[in-house]
Amino acid sequence: MSSVPETPHWDVHRLPRAEGRCFLVTGGNAGIGYFVAEQLAATGATVVLGSRDPARAGAASAAIRSRVPGADVRHAPLDLADLASLPATVDALGLDRLDAVVHNAGVALDHPPRRESVNGHELMFATNHLGHFALTHHLAPLLAATPGSRIVTTGSFAAKSEPLDLEDLQSTRDYRPKRTYARSKTAQMLFALELDRRLRAAGSTTLSVLVHPGGALDSLTPSRPPVHVRTAGARLRHLPLGLVVQGKDAGAWPAVRAVLDPAVRGGQLWGPRAFGLRGTPRTEPVWGHLRDTAAAARLWAASRELTGTDPSFAG
Repeated sequence: MSSVPETPHWDVHRLPRAEGRCFLVTGGNAGIGYFVAEQLAATGATVVLGSRDPARAGAASAAIRSRVPGADVRHAPLDLADLASLPATVDALGLDRLDAVVHNAGVALDHPPRRESVNGHELMFATNHLGHFALTHHLAPLLAATPGSRIVTTGSFAAKSEPLDLEDLQSTRDYRPKRTYARSKTAQMLFALELDRRLRAAGSTTLSVLVHPGGALDSLTPSRPPVHVRTAGARLRHLPLGLVVQGKDAGAWPAVRAVLDPAVRGGQLWGPRAFGLRGTPRTEPVWGHLRDTAAAARLWAASRELTGTDPSFAG
């Protein structure tokens, strides 16, 4: 993993301009993904919201334009749990190049029973990991056509102490929703780091960067109606938590920096400054179990078999 000194004067509220560049944010219609899209749109870039629901994507686009007059925000239909739909998603972009994709979309289930995607894969593993793995494959020509393009993968603090079970990737033997979610995020993070190694080996200029938002709560997130409405009561009740965690607007900062900062390098992990939970973004050491290159290679092989895709980039 490469490491470089941080840019000394990065200001999350004064982002560099990015006119002429195009960014795709999966799940950009809600949560952290919405704020990633809003912040990137404010740089003058074209931002594409990847979303299953056109109505929610339309509402998010309208909310962004109300905050960023003249924002160039678009929608692309995206269902990461349906692998067969992904080539049409990429065709619908109508692009011949792509400066960055932020792999942000995800699903978290709280209760049994175990659910499967249309392809027969456990739904959280299918959406959070396999869908992004396959999407990267289909986006590869656009990213490879753009020197210095970036693939930014959003992990989770939930994965910090949850190693992958390579013998039960889809939780068929022992399904516990919260653990299955954490393992799906571990898989995403291992993928991002393995992708970086493969990009470097291929001599590609595309970067694979890993980020996580720390602790990001709805109750500390500013309102963006109709996408998100925070009541005064919820804010007051959770105000003390603001000493430890933050809102989803701040949770977007590591991904936005990973897209825009010229000092960012492939293979880095970016997260909030204060204990990895809140604050402005900085690099941090890659978590111990994510350094397991053998596990990452085995995951890649399994993902290739399950999706019928193999993300690769020419130099």
